[in-house]
Amino acid sequence: MGDHFEKGQHALLNEGEENEMEIFGYRTQRCRKTLCLAGSIFSFGILPLVFYWRPAWHVWANCVPCSLQEADVVLLRTTVRCIKVQKIRYVWNNLEGQFQKIGCLEDWLSSAKIHLKFGSGLTREEQEIRRLICGPNTIDVEITPIWKLLIKEVLNPFYIFQLFSVCLWFSEDYKEYAFAIIIMSIISIALTVYDLREQSVKLHRLVESHNSITVSVWGKKAGVQELESRFLVPGDLLVLTGNKVQMPCDAILIDGSCVVDEGMLTGESIPVTKTPLPKTESSEPWKTQSEADYKRHVLFCGTEIVQAKGACSGTVRAVVLQTGFNTAKGDLVRSILYPKPMNFKLYRDAIMFLLCLVGTATIGMVYTSCVYVLSGEPPEEVVKKALDVITIAVPPALPAALTTGIIYAQRRLKKRGIFCLSPQRINVCGQLNLVCFDKTGTLTRDGLDLWGVVPCDRSGFQEIHSLASGRALPWGPLCAAMASCHSLILLDGTIQGDPLDLKMFESTTWEMAVSGDDFHIKGVPAHAMVVKPCKTASQVPVEGIAILHQFPFSSALQRMTVIAQEMGGDRLAFMKGAPERVASFCQPETVPASFVSELQSYTTQGFRVIALAYKKLEMDHHSTALTRDTVESDLIFLGLLILENRLKDETKPVLEELISARIRTVMVTGDNLQTAITVARKSGMVSESQKVILIEANETTGSSSASITWKLVEDKKHIAYSNQDNYINIREEVSDNGREGSYHFALSGKSFQVISQHFSSLLPKILINGTIFARMSPGQKSSLVEEFQKLDYFVGMCGDGANDCGALKMAHVGISLSEQEASVASPFTSKTPNIECVPHLIKEGRAALVTSFCMFKYMALYSMIQYVGVLLLYWETSSLSNYQFLFQDLAITTLIGITMNLNGAYPKLVPFRPAGRLISPPLLLSVIFNILLSLAMHIVGFILVQRQPWYSMEMHSVCTLQNENISTLIISPTAPEKIGSNGAFTSFENTTIWFLGTINCIIVALIFSKGKPFRQPIYTNYIFVLVLVIQLSVCLFILFADIPELYRRLDLTCTPVMWRLYLIIMLGSNFIVSLVVEEAIIENRALWVTFKRCFGYQSKSQYRIWQRALANDPSWPLLNQTSYSDMPGCGGGVSYSNPVFESNEEQL
Repeated sequence: MGDHFEKGQHALLNEGEENEMEIFGYRTQRCRKTLCLAGSIFSFGILPLVFYWRPAWHVWANCVPCSLQEADVVLLRTTVRCIKVQKIRYVWNNLEGQFQKIGCLEDWLSSAKIHLKFGSGLTREEQEIRRLICGPNTIDVEITPIWKLLIKEVLNPFYIFQLFSVCLWFSEDYKEYAFAIIIMSIISIALTVYDLREQSVKLHRLVESHNSITVSVWGKKAGVQELESRFLVPGDLLVLTGNKVQMPCDAILIDGSCVVDEGMLTGESIPVTKTPLPKTESSEPWKTQSEADYKRHVLFCGTEIVQAKGACSGTVRAVVLQTGFNTAKGDLVRSILYPKPMNFKLYRDAIMFLLCLVGTATIGMVYTSCVYVLSGEPPEEVVKKALDVITIAVPPALPAALTTGIIYAQRRLKKRGIFCLSPQRINVCGQLNLVCFDKTGTLTRDGLDLWGVVPCDRSGFQEIHSLASGRALPWGPLCAAMASCHSLILLDGTIQGDPLDLKMFESTTWEMAVSGDDFHIKGVPAHAMVVKPCKTASQVPVEGIAILHQFPFSSALQRMTVIAQEMGGDRLAFMKGAPERVASFCQPETVPASFVSELQSYTTQGFRVIALAYKKLEMDHHSTALTRDTVESDLIFLGLLILENRLKDETKPVLEELISARIRTVMVTGDNLQTAITVARKSGMVSESQKVILIEANETTGSSSASITWKLVEDKKHIAYSNQDNYINIREEVSDNGREGSYHFALSGKSFQVISQHFSSLLPKILINGTIFARMSPGQKSSLVEEFQKLDYFVGMCGDGANDCGALKMAHVGISLSEQEASVASPFTSKTPNIECVPHLIKEGRAALVTSFCMFKYMALYSMIQYVGVLLLYWETSSLSNYQFLFQDLAITTLIGITMNLNGAYPKLVPFRPAGRLISPPLLLSVIFNILLSLAMHIVGFILVQRQPWYSMEMHSVCTLQNENISTLIISPTAPEKIGSNGAFTSFENTTIWFLGTINCIIVALIFSKGKPFRQPIYTNYIFVLVLVIQLSVCLFILFADIPELYRRLDLTCTPVMWRLYLIIMLGSNFIVSLVVEEAIIENRALWVTFKRCFGYQSKSQYRIWQRALANDPSWPLLNQTSYSDMPGCGGGVSYSNPVFESNEEQL
């Protein structure tokens, strides 16, 4: 910051969170403000403009550091903002001496305190105070006025530079190109403003409905009152009535249950059941009291309540948790308004590139000033010519030319059904070298087919009951469990819910209904969900089963449980979930001895297996009074459901394509580990010849420290049943050969968590070969992506949006296969629901990246060609004329800039990536070599033309007698006569330099327009080839056509035909040398790899360093052994960290 800050003068906002910010306190000082005002006047407004671009400088110039309590201005990192930061309000807390986020309930509140403190609502006074502090419950995205957008865009440094260039050109009567630039700038600004305005309007429409909802609020003394949602405050007690209600805030459900559509947030339109927060007598914060995910009690803003069911009190009540931009929907909108900054090195290199051009221009300005001052030119002419050099060396059209490449790539992606919210990330796609895939719905099909049921009794598993035969499952507890243990709902006469639940229920052929007001069965409330056997069903002794209470499925718990009542029969509890979890809640004697082998036989074939269990309950308790722990104990194991989850047809070929291109593929799923391993093998992610090593890590228990075990997965031998989470066959003895060759690590989310906490030194080693991550929670998926990024991988994440939002946002490139609004969290969304979009995106990214480099190189050469030519002419105190500049700038460069980017992506992914940096050696060598080659050609042409025998003749004489023998020409002793429309420009040097420079621009465009291996060959870009042919034809026509009027307009002079042929020879030689060097050296990958080996260069990427270290470690990978966290070398102590979105990898 440039200032020394004492304690109390700065603090951290959102410490430890993704949007962590450092805040500094400043106090305005009058004397400083006065000096800045004087500076603004004397600098003719330039100082305020600089302060506009650099707000932090404005603060440093006007203010002095002070404590945050006294501050009247705060600085957040490098941006001046008020204390409302990114739409979140912060209030200064005098007791704590820091700013605190407001607009949400305190995290430390226990569930008992929430019920006690807010269960009867707030008083009017409490509401008013909270409203004053927290502000309105609105997600306001104002439509930015066009004039504001216009001013912001016009004050961009690029347009300021263009304004400077245009003013200079008008002063030199270079009106044509000035007008052309003005028109291009107006179109560019208009399009940008239009796009920004459209985005602003769309976002405003997305959130405006949120601000105008009428809700029922229970007041402590006032009772129920209707209120506009914008007046809600944290702590208010909402009364939810009716169906199809939009939630205007985040709220904790404290009474009743709700079925909610969370598609807007998760991308999954499957209804989710929400249960009330239990009144647990514990002082722990409510979020950590339950082992299940606290989110099952939270109704999120922006979601739709499909169904609300009252419990004992008859009403559904919820306490407002968060309002405004603190809510889940507010967070989503903020992620759009304030996207994560891109730290891609290409953009930093681009700034360095422009600074180099500015440095070159400065040298040219000094040279020009010296030449013109020594020639005795008037001062105003010296200044004009010196300033001209800047507009020549720094091409004003560069940003526009770079943008066109991204726009074309975006259009090509749109044709393939891939939509992009962040166009700048298309270039980042070209650097991806690791892609994480969700399994269910991404690699495998969405729908699950119920293949069969494996019932069991005391004697063990029975024969599989195939449902394909059409035979109904005989009546019994297993059939009752399949009919009632689900979260399905009846909405407008249609059964809706999880596809797995739907398949299971449909297989029973039972029907679903809602009990009416006349429904009177002891313990069963009215409007309960009832399942009944269909009329055709026989030998079913019960009329139906009423579902009384649900403990919904949670990916953290891997199970769900329901309490049901047989009509005229027993009260029962049914559980459904992951086999290993369900078995752990059952009486051991009811779990068949062959449980492990039976489960193994199905999971190794890639089936998804679900276990069912039940028990009878006492009738003397109300169903809602029973705790989950009480219900989920001493269950009787019923059997297994076998579901088939087939690979999508496109999965295997796409993964093979990525692997052959040396792009790592990783599976990150919430499913069973053995199923994940099988899918990885079937999909080709793990080949048949490669080994899978299972890593199991366990938390610290009692006297033993955390442990990690390594086992080789085998298909033949079995292990005995134990309480471990995963049942996988392993090999007890492994030969030394097992340590060699390729291997993959497979581990669960629990193991990943333990390794992250207790074995941090092993984590990078495991990630280098970690391919299968199963039973991963959404938070663990995000952590895994971040850990890969720390190893300098460019990470892509492809998921269906269901539980992947966090990982999609965290990855360099997130690709959502969901069309829901949750895809807003992802930079890319594919309409085609399979992973074919991934290689398409990488190909387009590589093509866009190479195109950006081509444009940089071309623009650098174009400006340097013009720069060299003009400086040579300045030596003679001459220059190019306006029409000559116009022809080069508009007819040549502008057309090339527009059409050069049209090459599509090459259809094949090659096993290496394009360079990720502008300052890579091959690219720098290419630019420097071509600049030197052009400089040499211009100097040779400039000197040779002055040594020609006809150089001293009158120009019209040369034009008249050019076809006669040069030796017969009468050489006049007089100096060349300047004729034409502008005598200051017309000369033999001018004509020579202009032809060499103009045709050289066309040659350079042809050489730099790269085709294979990242873009389609140049001949497929028909428009570009046609443009080059026409431009070259026009140039040659001007060169050889003796049309006096044309020469006069372009300020050219006639030269002998032989000299024109010399120019063609020089240009031809330039083309051949440049092409040979470009193809034989610059683009010769094998040559650069040899150079690297000769000079001992090794990649500095973290993952490359680890790969080299592990390759030389004979003890790695570990097999058939257990390590403990207190052993030397196994605990923490390693530090590897690089900023996200940054890679140290140097590539060709």
